[in-house]
This record gives sequence, structure tokens and C-alpha cells, in this order.
Amino acid sequence: MKKILSLVLTALLLTAGLSACGQTDDKLYVYNWGEYLSDGIYGDRDNISAFEEYYEEVTGRSIEVYYTTYPSNEDMYAKISSGTSKYDVIFPSDYMVQRLIAEDLLRPINIEEVCAKYGTECYYDTVTEEFRGLYFDPEDKYSVPYTYGRVGIIYNSTMVDEEDCTGYEILWNEKYAGKILQFNNSRDAFSTAQYMLGIDVNTTDPADWELVYEKMLEQKPLVQSYVMDEIYNKMESGEAALAAYYAGDFFTMQEVNEDLEFFYPEETNIFVDCMCVPAGSGNPEAAALFINYMLTAEAAIPNAECLFYASPHECVYTDEEYLDDMGEDVVEVLYPEDFNFQEELNRYAFRNLDPDTLELINSLWEELKIEGGLPDSIYITAAALAIAIAAIIISRLWIRRMRAKWY
Repeated sequence: MKKILSLVLTALLLTAGLSACGQTDDKLYVYNWGEYLSDGIYGDRDNISAFEEYYEEVTGRSIEVYYTTYPSNEDMYAKISSGTSKYDVIFPSDYMVQRLIAEDLLRPINIEEVCAKYGTECYYDTVTEEFRGLYFDPEDKYSVPYTYGRVGIIYNSTMVDEEDCTGYEILWNEKYAGKILQFNNSRDAFSTAQYMLGIDVNTTDPADWELVYEKMLEQKPLVQSYVMDEIYNKMESGEAALAAYYAGDFFTMQEVNEDLEFFYPEETNIFVDCMCVPAGSGNPEAAALFINYMLTAEAAIPNAECLFYASPHECVYTDEEYLDDMGEDVVEVLYPEDFNFQEELNRYAFRNLDPDTLELINSLWEELKIEGGLPDSIYITAAALAIAIAAIIISRLWIRRMRAKWY
């Protein structure tokens, strides 16, 4: 018996030793938007693996990056604010950065200090002056700009008449009933009605939000689906004809479906997405090094090429090869010559709103999703699921009856 116990103990110790040999020194948990980093999936540069190599060169330790994605700012906020999930790097938009700071959910990044500690070059200077000291983080303490862009209308030119492409009112055009997609997050979705109605997207007047709600309720029977990342399949396949979405993602979809076109309404949202470190980060030094690495030309240019979003990093938009690779049509949309970033940001960017207004928005959003039933696509899916379940139940009953008959 003692001999058996000894052999078991030896085996356990050996296994533990082998496991320890295969373990990495550090871990980093990155939480990003879907399709929002060059990760090697499509044969492009794998910035996750490249960072792991960079980290080992800088610190002398190995690291493993755990990379997961979210579909909207609000989904990300729910995870971060719950305190149940620990992430080290997140990519919130401007108004969400402002909210996270106000609720003490972010920590200072300190890129310069961490780089100095490890004797590696700090690349923060590649962030253009125009993108520093922005309203949501005036001291540049909690955020580093990652990308920026505007919202526009994506449409299928074989299904939509070009003369209808004038502004957000096209999303309320009954001609395209059942072929319209709407954002599946409250701020972006409500803004399509606000810009059309001439209502400030940052209003705190409950009466304004009630008007917006009524307009969204008017649109609902025309909507095929409320989507985020699902938009890719629906627009690329021709299942839907119209959608308001972020400009950069349009080019990704157009690569699959050449019939897709895009235009900006006269007034529309502008946003800046940033890299931030949550207050609950378990590895803030590695997070700072990750952010620093994303500012290098080696990482930032492949990211910009992969995402088709405008870059606030000088090493990207001054690179002639990048500009040539993107092509004139893309560059004109992402970096229009007559575009004044600061002016547009001040006029059209979302701001974090007071708790009462946020609560009202959430309440109206929930009512909208419930009121008047769900889009037809939801009912079709539910019906199909019900039929499948019924088929399984009938099949099992038939098998039981046959078994009883045989035995």
C-alpha cells in the first residue's frame, strides 16, 4: 500500500513539475469590440502574438493574452461595472470613457513610467496633438485614442433607390420595410432619430427623449432586426438593404459584397474609441505595455489597414504605403479634406449623461424592444425553434412507444 501511495505521489509531483514548466509568467485579459484588431485570422499581422514576443523582449518574462470581444459600449460597461469580470485593457468610446472615469472604474495608465522602468521606448508621441486633451479625459490620464470615425448609412445599391439616400429619414421609409437594420444599443439607435428630428443627442429634457421614443416606435414595424456584429452577415448576404453603422465597417462589408454603398447624413455622430485600463486590472503594467505596443507603426498600421477606421496616430496617416494600400476612395471617406475633427467632436459626439437621464434612456430602450412585439425575424426564429423542439418530443415519444411494443 505504501509503495502504491509513493508511486502516486511521485506521479503527481512530476505532473505538477511538467505543468509548471509549461506555464507562462504573466497573463493579460483584453476586452475589445468584435473585428477590431489585426489578429491574423485573415492572413494579416497577428498583433496579439507580436505583443507577446515584444513583452518577453522588454521584461524577460513570458505572457499569455486572453482576448475576448463585446458588441457595444453598454455590454462592456455591464461587465466592468459588475465587478465580476477582471480585464486589463478595454476599448470604450468617448462618452463611455467619461462615464467610467466618473464612476471610478478606470485607473491611470502611466505608459511613460512603465516604459522607463523597463528601459523601452515610449510611443505615446505618435498620438497627434489634435487628439489630446479631449473633453472626456482632458488630462489624458485614463485613455489613449485608438481609432475614430463617424456613423453613416450602408445600403445595397441593387435594393435601394439612390434618390432616397439623403439622410436618416431613409431608415423610416416604408418602401424598405423588413429590409432595415437598426443599432442594438440605445445611444446609437436613438441618435438616428435625434439627428433627423433636430434634437440634441445629449439632451437631458425628458420630453425630448419621449419624442425620440415615439419616433423609434414608429420605425419598429419596418425593422428587420436590431443588430451589432450581426450586421456583417446580413448586409454582405443581401438579407438586409439598409443600416446605420460605423464607416470603417462598411469597407469590410464591401469587400464581400460589391453592391454595398455608403453615405454620411448631413449631421451624424462622431466618436473616438480609446484604450483604457479598468480599475480592477490585475496586471496594469502589462496593460500599459500592451497599449504602448499598439502605438508602434508595426502594430498601428496593420490595425488601421485591417479595421478601415481612421487613425489618430501620426505614424499611420502619414505613411505613404498605408495611404496607397487603402486607396483614394477609402482615404476620402476616412480622412476628408474639409473635416474639422475638433469642431465635429464638439457638435456631434455623445456625452456621458446624468444618472436620471441614463435611467430614462434605459427604460425607454427596454420599452421599445418590448412594445408592439418583436421584429418578424425573431418570430420566425422562435417558430423554427418551437417546431424543432416539438419534433424532438414527438420523436422521443414514438421511440418509447415502439420500445414498449417490442419489449
